[in-house]
Amino acid sequence: MRNLKRFALVVFLLLVVVAVLLFVLENQQPASLVFLGMALPVLPLSVFVLLALIVGLLVGPLLVFLGARITKR
Repeated sequence: MRNLKRFALVVFLLLVVVAVLLFVLENQQPASLVFLGMALPVLPLSVFVLLALIVGLLVGPLLVFLGARITKR
């Protein structure tokens, strides 16, 4: 049973890596973003989307952790 779970996890991670790779390869159009008057350099669209995903993956759990600490008090 333990080997089946590891195999399923490996297959899932490979599917995620393939999906991200396909996303990056399909979204190579150059894009420029302006935020608070600051223009970011022209980069492929996939870079901006992946950065937003990574920031969301970091900020989400951090907010949950801070919210749990506040409600404990």
